[in-house]
Amino acid sequence: MLDPSSSEEESDELLEEERRDVLVAAGGGSPRSLPPPPRDSRGREAGAARAASPSPSVLSEGREEQERLQREEREKRLRLQLYVFIARCIAHPFNARQPTDMARRQQKLNKQQLQVLKERFQAFLNGETQIVADEAFCNAVRSYYEVFLKSDRVARMVHSGGCSASDFRDVFKKNIEKRVRSLPEIDGLSKETVLSSWLAKYDAIYRGEEDFCKQPNRMAISAVSELILSKEQLYEMFQQILGIKKLEHQLIYNACQLDNGDEQAAQIRRELDGRLQLAEQMARERKFPKFVAREMENMYIEELRSSVNLLMANLESLPVSKGGPEFKLQKLKRSQNSAFLDIGDENEVQLSKSDVVLSFTLEIVIMEVQGLKSVAPNRIVYCTMEVEGGEKLQTDQAEASRPQWGTQGDFTTTHPRPVVKVKLFTESTGVLALEDKELGRVVLYPTSNSPKSPDLHKMIVPKNSQDSDLKIKLAVRMDKPPHMKHCGYLYALGQKVWKRWKKRYFVLVQVSQYTFAMCSYREKKSEPQELMQLEGYTVDYTAPHTGLQGGRMFFNAVKEGDTVIFASDDEQDRILWVQAMYRATGQSYKPVPASQAQKMNLKGGNANTDISPLYTDRGQKHGMDEFISANPCKFDHASLFRLLQRQTLDHRLNDSYSCLGWFSPGQVFVLDEYCARYGVRGCHRHLCYLDELIEYSENGSVIDPTLLHYSFAFCASHVHGNRPDGIGTVSVEEKERFEEIKDRLSSLLENQISHFRYCFPFGRPEGALKATLSLLERVLMKDIATPIPAEEVKKVVRKCLEKAALINYTRLTEYAKIEETMNQATPARKLEEVLHLAELCIEVLQQNEEHHSEAFAWWPELLAEHAEKFLSLYSVDMDSALQAQPQDSWDSFPLFQLLNNALRNDTLLCNGKFHKHLQEIFVPMVVRYIDLMESSIAQSIHRGLEQESWQPVKSITNSLPNVALPKVPSLPLNLPQIPSFTTPTWMTSLYDSTNGSATSEDLFWKLDALQMFVFDLHWPEPEFAHHLEQRLKLMATDMIEACVKRTRIAFEVKLQKINKSTDLRIPSSLCTMFNVLVDAKKQTAKLCILEAGQEQQYHSKIDDLIEETVKEIISLLVSKVVSVLEGVLSKLSRYDEGTFFSSLVSFTVKAAAKYVDVPKPGMDLADTYIMFVRQNQDILREKVNEEMYIEKLFDQWYSNSMKVICMWLADRLDVQLHIYQLKTLIKIVKKTYRDFRLQGVLEGTLNSKTYDTVHSRLTVEEATVSVTDAGGLQGITMKDSDEEEG
Repeated sequence: MLDPSSSEEESDELLEEERRDVLVAAGGGSPRSLPPPPRDSRGREAGAARAASPSPSVLSEGREEQERLQREEREKRLRLQLYVFIARCIAHPFNARQPTDMARRQQKLNKQQLQVLKERFQAFLNGETQIVADEAFCNAVRSYYEVFLKSDRVARMVHSGGCSASDFRDVFKKNIEKRVRSLPEIDGLSKETVLSSWLAKYDAIYRGEEDFCKQPNRMAISAVSELILSKEQLYEMFQQILGIKKLEHQLIYNACQLDNGDEQAAQIRRELDGRLQLAEQMARERKFPKFVAREMENMYIEELRSSVNLLMANLESLPVSKGGPEFKLQKLKRSQNSAFLDIGDENEVQLSKSDVVLSFTLEIVIMEVQGLKSVAPNRIVYCTMEVEGGEKLQTDQAEASRPQWGTQGDFTTTHPRPVVKVKLFTESTGVLALEDKELGRVVLYPTSNSPKSPDLHKMIVPKNSQDSDLKIKLAVRMDKPPHMKHCGYLYALGQKVWKRWKKRYFVLVQVSQYTFAMCSYREKKSEPQELMQLEGYTVDYTAPHTGLQGGRMFFNAVKEGDTVIFASDDEQDRILWVQAMYRATGQSYKPVPASQAQKMNLKGGNANTDISPLYTDRGQKHGMDEFISANPCKFDHASLFRLLQRQTLDHRLNDSYSCLGWFSPGQVFVLDEYCARYGVRGCHRHLCYLDELIEYSENGSVIDPTLLHYSFAFCASHVHGNRPDGIGTVSVEEKERFEEIKDRLSSLLENQISHFRYCFPFGRPEGALKATLSLLERVLMKDIATPIPAEEVKKVVRKCLEKAALINYTRLTEYAKIEETMNQATPARKLEEVLHLAELCIEVLQQNEEHHSEAFAWWPELLAEHAEKFLSLYSVDMDSALQAQPQDSWDSFPLFQLLNNALRNDTLLCNGKFHKHLQEIFVPMVVRYIDLMESSIAQSIHRGLEQESWQPVKSITNSLPNVALPKVPSLPLNLPQIPSFTTPTWMTSLYDSTNGSATSEDLFWKLDALQMFVFDLHWPEPEFAHHLEQRLKLMATDMIEACVKRTRIAFEVKLQKINKSTDLRIPSSLCTMFNVLVDAKKQTAKLCILEAGQEQQYHSKIDDLIEETVKEIISLLVSKVVSVLEGVLSKLSRYDEGTFFSSLVSFTVKAAAKYVDVPKPGMDLADTYIMFVRQNQDILREKVNEEMYIEKLFDQWYSNSMKVICMWLADRLDVQLHIYQLKTLIKIVKKTYRDFRLQGVLEGTLNSKTYDTVHSRLTVEEATVSVTDAGGLQGITMKDSDEEEG
């Protein structure tokens, strides 16, 4: 075994020097190197002085090194002593248990794991993984990566050890829940399924190629620290906490007999007795701690006594293992001063003999018999075995030639000195024999200390037996019941019991944790002959008593009024008896044999000569005698516990779990046991805990405020006399420390609330901010009974949030680097930076609402005030940037839209101070913009209509209903500076149909875009928003009315220039004008009505104006095309009967018909007219977009045409039509009827009275011609007109 002072041991200590620095006891400073010499102009002189006289510096360095070594040695000895106490708590706990209801802590993330996590999510976003995902999930991951993973606040939290993988997953889940809820419903796919799928993909990204969540076990203990730990694991944990080496633990373990429950129980009894004596001494000497009230001094003594009595009761309640099911533990009453029990005392509860009845299990194994000669080899033999007073068992049968069995018999007895009988039998062959013949027997008297191995025993044989050397090989194993602590033969002599010096069989029996009895037994007796309770006795080694015969090694048990002398036959037996009785009596004095005491005295004398205190004797150092034999009652356990709790908390915060300051179950168990066993006051424990937690929190560690709340509430309840742990005394030190910690805690909480975005980023740890506010309310209370007024708490929180606004905005501007830009940038750059800063501000407010609003649910108006304060700081930069913009610059409208859209949806911020300020800035800008736009549009209409070619263009109005001019920066226009508007080239792909003119489309597009722009502003103030809407509707009405009137004039002018012959084809310009009116009709429904469903118009009835204009241009157009028919009929008038031209034409045709084929003049005229009608119908049908107006036009065209023909025939009512007239009219009427029917003219219009009149007249004329000149019509008739072709 290595000497701890060897070189190897010293090197180990050097390697652990860094860890030892952390374990410096209170009052001792950690070693620090000397500060460097000052660097000034006299540096050389100082160096020269040091070179001239080096002795002082060398001596000081040597002295500091020696002090450092001494300090380290003191710290090491202190930790070793503390570990001895802790090891005893772990070895034999009797007050606390490891809690099983504590929240399970998650593995925390470190900086390296966070970096790996960022890389994995970046790889997914870059498409470098095999995970299939849709665009919505990719957007969610991108937002999570940009906002959360890359956040500096998260990095700081990870660095402080307050983040776990569960926190990262919860933030992602909370983020995607909003996104999934906003997705449209999909049949057959629930949103819960989408959410589960996204979380599964997140887990796949998080794990990467290997399971990222499974961390290697860096330390065996830290890997299982959240579980219920075994004693070995607890030893290992506190070795790490206190820097105890494995060798030192093994030495302590063996020397303290930590595996011996009896020794540990005895140690506890000695400690409790010492604490009672200390309390009595304090009461006698009147040396008390300083309390807040003098009457608490006597109460303090009573509390000490009651706490010790409670520990005694706890120890007494521990079960003692019994030897049998019928053994019952008798509960003994104990007095406050731990009164002793004895048989002779009448006023105390006595043990009866039945209380110490034991139960033993015996195993008898019969192996073989040797020397059997009196029986024939083929005879059957067997053995029986019995414990006197119990049942009898028999072995199997065997032949006499091979009497071997190996049979085991199990017996139960209550006799500490049982009698075992084993007999050998052979079967009787006689007919009249009733019993088998006994060949031999052996009688044994085993005890619990008897050998357990098989042995040969000589058997007693009947007289005249030939088997004189008959032996049996057997083993008798008698167990030792757990509550039988020792047994054996002793000589004894006492005054009240064992009054004769003689050898007896003694058993030391434990009845309960505090009751032991020394009992003497006779053979075959279950109850002791005599017994003596050991409580109150002191055992020690004594010199031999010459007057007593028997026994060589003496010891005694002494009590007031009684002395019992014992003696054993050898030294080892005496040592075992003294150790067992020493543990049972609970005495503070530890007996030492005379020879060993002499050796220790010699060693003590040598140690006082020349040996340095830093290097003690090797054997003493290895044996840890000083630490093990130290009296716990002489130590300041309050300061020891403070050191223990500090080191345990430091170890806990540096393990692999995100504990937030909570101890592990094993650590809580050991600390609870230490406090109970060594009398550490609960208030002191929690005050130290609060002190450490506050210090860690001030240094950036993440501490659960619920934990702070629990400890603070305990201390407050104790200081104000509510006795949370039954302790009613309050020391002055506790009260002063509590007030100091209360002030520190209040400052800490106010600072955390002021930095809530950075102390609790993204609402992590969950519920921590809410718990912090609750704790602040508790801290502000003057006492635990009187609640603090809500207004006072609100006032403190308001002040914190005002600071938070300044902190948040300052850090935001530092992040955006806004100060540098605002001082030197151009106006456009300033506006760009302010717009970016607005986005960041909105994001901050949204995060506050999402992650922190629940915590401030008690005071939602305070969070709104915080937001207003935050925005007021932003308004300074915003106002500065807007003032730098040139006049009539509209680039700032997106800033208004961004801020307004964020504020108007917030019930607390909508129309708040900042919102109103924003409106005040932009009201004149909006009004100015609309004024200029109105003037620009009016000018562009005037110039456009003057230069209009009326060529049809494509419509973009319906394709882009939501285009807003200022919101589209890519538009190649800068309204309203440009007086005319041209359609952007990038919109050409959206053309879908032929519509109105360029000017009209320009007008409608501008009006629509302007209204959409104002609509997209979503002006929050209702009156001004209504004013803007009303003004734009009024503007649209005026503009459209002017456009309609100008179009009507242009239509009439254009129509007058067209000739009236059958060559007339309606030009596309007229169709375009027609379409302009059609579009105007459609646009009025959107641009000129104030509200949906409201039919009120402005100025004139624009719908009526458009309808009247359409009617007029239809009438004008119909008049024009009907005039063509009138021209045709005028040509037919030449063939009227009785005219000169008619006679000339008839004669000429008849004469010429004899020689050549003369053309038929009437058919050319009819065909030309029919072609005119059909082509114009097609033109109108193709180029006019309104079906209803086309039908009206065709109805009027048809009706007027029939009227003209009817009037023409009426003028010739008394005259027979020329055959050419008849043929032409029949064809014109038939084709007109048919063509207009195909164009959708209704039957009622087609078969009007006018048509019937024309049809009747032509039918009569046809009949007349058929009589006079049947071949003149050449097959043209009114009857088959519907079947004709062409």
